[in-house]
Amino acid sequence: MKDKNFTGIPKELQPWEGFDRNNEVVKISVDKRRYGKVVTLIEGIDPKVEDINEIAKSLKKKVASGGTVKDGKIIELQGDHRETARAQLESMGFKVQMV
Repeated sequence: MKDKNFTGIPKELQPWEGFDRNNEVVKISVDKRRYGKVVTLIEGIDPKVEDINEIAKSLKKKVASGGTVKDGKIIELQGDHRETARAQLESMGFKVQMV
């Protein structure tokens, strides 16, 4: 089930939409993998509240890079995309902390 709207209220009129985003702190860091490859890690998004796969999809599209969701709670983007990911997540309403 992709649609989480069980109330029948249009999404733009739901007062609770994005409510917890102001309380969450999303951490963005960079990790170096084998052969010197760099990966941007995004942690702290609650998968119970947010659709982490949709967020990952929009981030991958924004930075024009590949990536994945690990363990259902960590977004990995191929390459160093800290600033672009920070700007995109802040525009979505998240508080972002660079680590």
